[in-house]
Amino acid sequence: MATAVPTSSSPRVGTRKKHAISFLLRALLLMCVAFRRVIALIRICCHIAVGVPVGSVLGVARVLFAAANERSLRCMNQAALGRSVTGTVAGDLMVGAMAHSWRVLVQGLTSLAFFCARADEYVRPPPSPLVLTAHDKPADHPQQVHISVVGTNKMRISWVTDDRSAPSVVEYGKSRGNYTASATGDNATYRYFLYKSGAIHHVTIGPLDPSTTYHYRCGKAGDEFTLRTPTASLPIELVVIGDLGQTEWTASTLSHIGGADYDMLLLPGDLSYADTQQPLWDSFGRLVQPLASARPWMVTEGNHEIEALPVVEFAPFVAYNARWRMPYEESGSRSNLYYSFDAAGGAAHVVMLGSYVDFEEGSEQHAWLERDLAGVDRRRTPWLIVLLHAPWYNTNQAHQGEGDAMRAAMEGLLYEARVDVVFSGHVHAYERFTRIYDNEADSRGPMYITIGDGGNREGLALKFIKDHEAAHLSVFQEASFGHGRLRIVNETSAVWTWHRNDDAYATVRDEVWLESLASPKLVTATAGRRRDEL
Repeated sequence: MATAVPTSSSPRVGTRKKHAISFLLRALLLMCVAFRRVIALIRICCHIAVGVPVGSVLGVARVLFAAANERSLRCMNQAALGRSVTGTVAGDLMVGAMAHSWRVLVQGLTSLAFFCARADEYVRPPPSPLVLTAHDKPADHPQQVHISVVGTNKMRISWVTDDRSAPSVVEYGKSRGNYTASATGDNATYRYFLYKSGAIHHVTIGPLDPSTTYHYRCGKAGDEFTLRTPTASLPIELVVIGDLGQTEWTASTLSHIGGADYDMLLLPGDLSYADTQQPLWDSFGRLVQPLASARPWMVTEGNHEIEALPVVEFAPFVAYNARWRMPYEESGSRSNLYYSFDAAGGAAHVVMLGSYVDFEEGSEQHAWLERDLAGVDRRRTPWLIVLLHAPWYNTNQAHQGEGDAMRAAMEGLLYEARVDVVFSGHVHAYERFTRIYDNEADSRGPMYITIGDGGNREGLALKFIKDHEAAHLSVFQEASFGHGRLRIVNETSAVWTWHRNDDAYATVRDEVWLESLASPKLVTATAGRRRDEL
């Protein structure tokens, strides 16, 4: 009897060994096939390189990189949800190790680029790891919910469902669970290389009362969300962040923003840093949902939203335009890449410009801007604010001169309209200038503020040029992550504060009072003074 046990179990052991060997052989075969395909693609790239510009070869390389990164992100997302990728424990371990190795390689390259920078001041923190936000709810449950203003009393609700047949409908009301109104909209998908998006829904609700809390549900499924409509009069508080990304520093910035109330958020470009890796758009939407579903987020595009690739001919801004629809048509614009809207009942007019679409005189954007600014009555609208991505004034070593052409084409229009303040991103640091026009201090020109320090994965721009030709116009500089707040107090006065990210709290590092350029009495003495001098 004692010898019968191992005899009866030996076939099972043998079977397991056969399965393991079979799995390893299949894995090796797949690796060989993959290796042959990579070699074939490299050969194709070499052939292309002979007759195609270097930019096209780099474009092909970006496609290959995006494909590998997309597969890596999908594997990590499934692992975060506790789901099997291959259906076997050994397979999951092997694929997981490969995916994490790829992410470590990418992060290592990024960190190496960061540490190659030299700073005259103290060493700033390196870029943080990505924060990948997984979705673990049924396919018809809304995710990536965000809202934006449309006209004077309406809001657009945008969200994504994995179920592409889910309805595009929003139910809403002033009491929890009691929906007294509903609205329907549209949805669409897009393809990018091997990726196909979920259904991206857009529904406009209203008319809505100002400064009022509404509860709403998307697609007749999932969680209930709560939003508050913006105020229809002054005062109003606007949060401004640029170059956000989705790192641990991003999470810190979002936490600091959510720690104090505000009415609306403005973002001058570079949202997700997906950079062709489309699942990162989904992860970003889930990361910002707690804030973006509760207050309107008004955004414009940056260079990381372009995602155009030569040779394979992917059109630019496909993901951005599909996911972040702004009220461009209501402002007379023909493009989602530039638009304008009113805030605080028309007391403030906000213009969102596109740094990566034609802006020269004679272009559609230039003509639109001229019409838009001409239609602003400064007696009714004492505050005029402009956002764009690439800064027109910049003493940082990063991205020198990239906004010069746009400044040459449009600065005169902003000056004649008496724009109060211009916010930009792109440079991963904070910098505030005095009021400027045509490279000289001018009390009738806008104040220029660079705030591209939301938390991006590329790290901070550490080097400011001390002998830069615009250095005498630059009032405050710091290479730290953070966010800003513009509180428009009344028709003549507003206060701007920049909040640096510390580990557990946000620290006010810069503060300045502005007086509207529509005011008959201009006070400029405070325009170039730091907080500790006020």
